Amino acid sequence: MKYLKYKGYLGTIEFDLENNTLFGKLEYIRDLVTYEARTIAELENEFKISVDLYLQDCKELNKNPDVPYKGVFNVRVNPELHRKIAELALEEDVTINAFVNQALENEVSKHHVGP
Repeated sequence: MKYLKYKGYLGTIEFDLENNTLFGKLEYIRDLVTYEARTIAELENEFKISVDLYLQDCKELNKNPDVPYKGVFNVRVNPELHRKIAELALEEDVTINAFVNQALENEVSKHHVGP
């Protein structure tokens, strides 16, 4: 396991040899949420507690919690690839967004990635 997963959030698993401590943080959100422990089992528990506390704090502050995946991200490509994508999308009578979305779905489906 490379990441901890809970309620749609991913957390890192890192270690500090000097202090003999495991630690991590939530990934892909702007807010900083961290956790630490001495064992993997404790780290997983602290991770879940941190996610729950983060969601509780957001609720108490009447703030929408950051979500890791909003369905929007920017991709920079070279101009020639951009042109080719635009032409292919036009030929298939779809938007560039729909074309790229389908291309990404096709590529991801080749790999065994969980839900």
